[in-house]
Amino acid sequence: MPRTGRERSKSGIYHIVLRGSNRQTIFEDEEDAIKFLETLQTYKEKSGYKIYAYCLMGNHVHLLLKEEQEELGIIMRRIGASYVYWYNWKYQRCGHLFQDRYKSEVVEDDRYFLTVLRYIHRNPLKAGIVKNIGEYKWSSYCEYTGKTKMIDTDFGLQLFNDDRGKAIASFMEFHQITSGDTCLDMDESRRIIDADAIAIIKRNCSVGHCTDVQSMEVDKRDRCLKVLKDEGLSTRQLARLTGISRGIILKA
Repeated sequence: MPRTGRERSKSGIYHIVLRGSNRQTIFEDEEDAIKFLETLQTYKEKSGYKIYAYCLMGNHVHLLLKEEQEELGIIMRRIGASYVYWYNWKYQRCGHLFQDRYKSEVVEDDRYFLTVLRYIHRNPLKAGIVKNIGEYKWSSYCEYTGKTKMIDTDFGLQLFNDDRGKAIASFMEFHQITSGDTCLDMDESRRIIDADAIAIIKRNCSVGHCTDVQSMEVDKRDRCLKVLKDEGLSTRQLARLTGISRGIILKA
């Protein structure tokens, strides 16, 4: 069946999710994340779009942007093609990196704009990677609370208050609110990728390496394993990363 056309935003603002093909990791290290942000900046200047928010996760990206000089489809092709070309060169690979079609939804009123803004910035918190939103270095949250580099923060902050200082305080308070926002939630009850799972294990178990969980006292180890399962890590994934047998993990 032919694909349905994308809904056009009357405001020009979209929430976009760009995901790795078959959920593969698209940021292997910090250099990759930096390169993607540089790509966003480069095409922001060339294509004339505004960026209101971003969050780079292990195998997907969230963007909140406004098309101006070029339409969204052209913008996303430029960004995707440029990053994939560099990524394939770096890792000596060929072929697709992203799913063939990005996901998008229109954002046409101020209330939903703020909902999406918060949802994007809370992604690492939801995934259990950090305990505080401001700790995550690969989102635009800190550009709203500190020095602006690439993000067009004025529009979002003015929705809170005309006074910038008061607006930032309200912005931070708003982001602490736990909500059931889904916002183009592409099966985010998903399998947690290994890069994120490793961070979750290290944080919850206070270990330098995942395999250090093996040397814990039995009671402490089992408590940690239970917490990790509650965080959404699968038995198979825990066994692979920690070296602990699946039988022990299942019993914990």
